[in-house]
Amino acid sequence: MSTLAIARRQSWWPWARRAVVWGFFGLIAWLLVNQARNIDWNEVLVAIRALPASTLLAAGALAAASFLLYSTYDLLGRRLTGHTLGAGSVMGVTFISYAFNLNFGSLVGGVAFRYRLYSRLGLDNDTITRVLGFSMLTNWLGYLVVAGVAFCFWPMTLPPDWKIDSGGLRVLGVALLALSAAYVALCAFSAGRVWRVRGHEFTTPALPMALLQLAMSCLNWSLMGGVIWLLLQGQVGYPHVLAVLLVAAVAGVVTHVPAGLGVLEAVFVALLSHEVAEAKLLGALLAYRGLYYLLPLMVALVAYLVTELRAKRLRSAAT
Repeated sequence: MSTLAIARRQSWWPWARRAVVWGFFGLIAWLLVNQARNIDWNEVLVAIRALPASTLLAAGALAAASFLLYSTYDLLGRRLTGHTLGAGSVMGVTFISYAFNLNFGSLVGGVAFRYRLYSRLGLDNDTITRVLGFSMLTNWLGYLVVAGVAFCFWPMTLPPDWKIDSGGLRVLGVALLALSAAYVALCAFSAGRVWRVRGHEFTTPALPMALLQLAMSCLNWSLMGGVIWLLLQGQVGYPHVLAVLLVAAVAGVVTHVPAGLGVLEAVFVALLSHEVAEAKLLGALLAYRGLYYLLPLMVALVAYLVTELRAKRLRSAAT
């Protein structure tokens, strides 16, 4: 390819990519608006008001337990990298990042907030990258195991127009379990091996650390499924609710819609509306968003301001 052709491609490619991305978001928005027009929102509000206070409290407790557990993920990264930030500071940064990640996307929450907060607390970029990478690995390792078990042993009935059936889900489940087993085997037989990716070094953890990663993340995904299951008040079996949540989680990542807005609801309606009335299903999901997305975000906003003030005081004391 000539230099002129390369230059021309470089000039139009960014614009074409932006056009495709915005066109994709526009299509999603159009589909969501059309779907929303067909919903009786009065019935949805009635369904939300009908949720017992005890159910909301129990679901809120599970949500709090999930956030507390997720907030310990970066402690594993602290053990791996050997940095000296206190456990409270690490858990605070992880909590804030997770809440912003859920509501505004991974680039804003999971990445940008971690780099900003950790750097203001004195960590260098290489250490932050290793902590962030290990936390993300922990999260998705648990997904592999939980989704693998759910798809293998409790495959759901998918809509006929989907490209995969229950048998295909079982095959996918086996593949996911094989990936997680491969990671455990790598840690068992290649612990301490250093991998270099784009100038960053990552060390293979030992087997006990890998098993701890899996246990923590599997429990966290299970708690998330439990929140929605409680809000549905047992109208659908827990394994099926968990399996649908796992499908919705991947759909949200693939579409890059902040907070998976509309994607989570669309997947649940598509897969469970034959078992639960649509108004009750959406009411439970909106309550889930309130408990698992919005309420933690409000706490995270306050925590973020406190963390910024603390970092400012530490810098002032250092000078």
